[in-house]
Amino acid sequence: MAPSVITTQDTAETTVDLQSSSTRAVNELLTSPEAPARVRVTDPQGAHALACGLDSTIDVVIDGHVGYYCAGVNQKATVTVNGNAGVGVAENMMSGRVHIKGDASQSAGATAHGGLLVIDGNAAARCGISMKGVDIVVGGNIGHMSAFMGQAGRLVVCGDAGEALGDSIYEARIYVRGSVASLGADCVKKDMREEHLKELAELLDAAGLKHDPSEFTRYGSARQLYNFHVDNASAY
Repeated sequence: MAPSVITTQDTAETTVDLQSSSTRAVNELLTSPEAPARVRVTDPQGAHALACGLDSTIDVVIDGHVGYYCAGVNQKATVTVNGNAGVGVAENMMSGRVHIKGDASQSAGATAHGGLLVIDGNAAARCGISMKGVDIVVGGNIGHMSAFMGQAGRLVVCGDAGEALGDSIYEARIYVRGSVASLGADCVKKDMREEHLKELAELLDAAGLKHDPSEFTRYGSARQLYNFHVDNASAY
């Protein structure tokens, strides 16, 4: 089924109504060599795997809630969701920017290698799980086991963090403005040096947030679980 496309000349924007098309057809349009520079997707009604695999500088705005794996494997593109997102938003993102104006479900930004993921609301459990270089900024709270096995990148939380934050973390950096229910294995509180205040200020500015970096606490790896040691057996 070909997507229903309406071109708005005054804004140079192509509008696609997802209820008169299919997710496959819309994704084919977004990833085609002839894709418009800016596309607005209306009436998504929780569609899954929408705007996945984008690999150009296209600007995509989705008006409504999306299901799981929206903007997965994103490269270069800017994807904005004017609503909530389901499980695995921006999963395995490589570059570009994904902005969720509402809340996000579990595993937001999972395994992502680069780019910026902004969530204005709250993110559920396992936010940033196995993150590998992505920057994630959450305006609200995050759930338990967030940044589990986080290898690289930065996770900024402007609200509170759930239990087992940063469990088995490697070299990802975590900044939390509110309280932390508990820290995971090998995750510890760290000093906020000038370099960290500077990078945090840059991340908040990129996300459009005005918080004072000095209000945040930094967490990271104690580097005790990189190699197996019998004295740490109970922590694995």
